[in-house]
Amino acid sequence: MDKLYVLKYLLLIVLIQSCIFDFNSSQKIEPNIEFGFDLNNYNVSRDTIRSGDSFGEILIKKKISYPEIYKIVQGIKDSFDIRWLTTGKPYTILSKKDSLNRPLYFIYQPNKVDYVVIDFANSDSITAYNRKKPFKILRKTTYGSINSSLSETMDQKGLPWELINQLSDIYAWTIDFTRLQQGDRFKIIYNERYIEDTILVGIKSIDAAYFEHNQEELYAFYFITDSLKKTPEFYDEKGNSLQRTFLKSPLRFSNISSRYNLKRRIAYYGNRVKPHKGTDFAAPVGTPIMATADGRVVKSSYTRGNGYYVKIQHNNKYSTQYLHMQKKGRIKQGKYVKQGDVIGKVGMTGNTSGPHVCYRFWKNSRQVDPYKQKLPPGKPVPKKLNNNYEDYILPLIHELDQIK
Repeated sequence: MDKLYVLKYLLLIVLIQSCIFDFNSSQKIEPNIEFGFDLNNYNVSRDTIRSGDSFGEILIKKKISYPEIYKIVQGIKDSFDIRWLTTGKPYTILSKKDSLNRPLYFIYQPNKVDYVVIDFANSDSITAYNRKKPFKILRKTTYGSINSSLSETMDQKGLPWELINQLSDIYAWTIDFTRLQQGDRFKIIYNERYIEDTILVGIKSIDAAYFEHNQEELYAFYFITDSLKKTPEFYDEKGNSLQRTFLKSPLRFSNISSRYNLKRRIAYYGNRVKPHKGTDFAAPVGTPIMATADGRVVKSSYTRGNGYYVKIQHNNKYSTQYLHMQKKGRIKQGKYVKQGDVIGKVGMTGNTSGPHVCYRFWKNSRQVDPYKQKLPPGKPVPKKLNNNYEDYILPLIHELDQIK
C-alpha cells in the first residue's frame, strides 16, 4: 500500500513539472526593440559621456584591447569621428550574452532623436551608421493673453521655448515685440514630435497662428509655394507674405533701451548732446545677434568706440551694423549671410555702460532710423495657387476661431 502511494505521489510530481514546463515554454518573451536591436538578446550597459572620457577608455573598461580599439577607430574614421563624443550625452553598449560579456555595439546619442551605431561585432567588417528613433506627430492648439511679454506669457503656460521662438520668427516682420500691450492675445495650431509616445523632442511645425495686437487681427498660415525651398513661409489671410526685407530686431527677445535720437544726451559723455544714430537693444552677455537681412559681411573688426562689430552690405541701397559684440564667435569678413543667421553675441566692448547691441541702419549711404523706413514686403502667394491657398486656409481659420 505504501509503495503504491509513493508511486502515485511521484507520478503527480512528474505531471506537475511537465505542466509547468509546458506553460513556461508556451510563454513568448516579448521583443524589446531599441536602436533596431532586440535588447533581450544582449547584455545592456547604459551610461553618459563623462568629463575626460574617451572612446578608447570606455572600451578599455569593457576589456577591449588597445589593438582592437585602434582597428575599430580606423574602420569608422570615414563615417564617424570619435572626437565628436560630447560630455553629458548618453551611450549604450550591447555585449554578447555569455560569460565573456564581450561588447559588440557602441551606440551614441547626440540628441533625443538621432543615434550613431558603431558595429564591431565582426572584426572584419567594422562600420558606423546614423539612424533616427521613430517618432509620432501630435497636433495641438494653444492660446494666451499677454500680461507683460510674449516669452513670459508662453513660459507661464508651460509652452516649450522652441514654440515661443517659432512664433516670434513668424511675426518678426510685422510685430514689434518690445511694444506688446497688455491684453494682446494669440492662438496657435502646431505639431509636436514625440518618441516612445511620451518624450517630447521638439516642435515639428506651426500650421497656423493668430495674433491680436493693437486691436489689429494678424493671421499667419504656413503654405508651401515652392517644394525646393527649405525655409517655411507664412502668409496672411489674403495671401500676402508676412516676411519683410529686414527683421524688426537683431535679437529674438529684447527691450529697446535707447532709440535713434539725434538730440540725445549721453551720460557716458558727461550728459552732452551727442547724436545717437543707432537703436540699442539691451540683453545679457552672450545673447545671439542675428543678421536682419541677407547680405555680405564687409567688416568684422574693432574700434575703440564701437568695440567688436560687424557690418553687412545688403544691396546697393541698404547696409546694417552691429556694435559692442563679444570678441569670440563673430562671423568673418567676406562671408555671405542669410536673414536670421547668428553673426555674433552681445558683449560689452567699446564705449558702453552695459551689455547691449547697438544696431545701425544705412539707406543710400546715410544712417537713418530703421523704424521709420517703409520696407518692401516679400512675394505673395503666386496667382496660380490662389484658389488652392483659399481652400487650404478656410478650415484653419475656422479652427483658430474655435479656440477660446
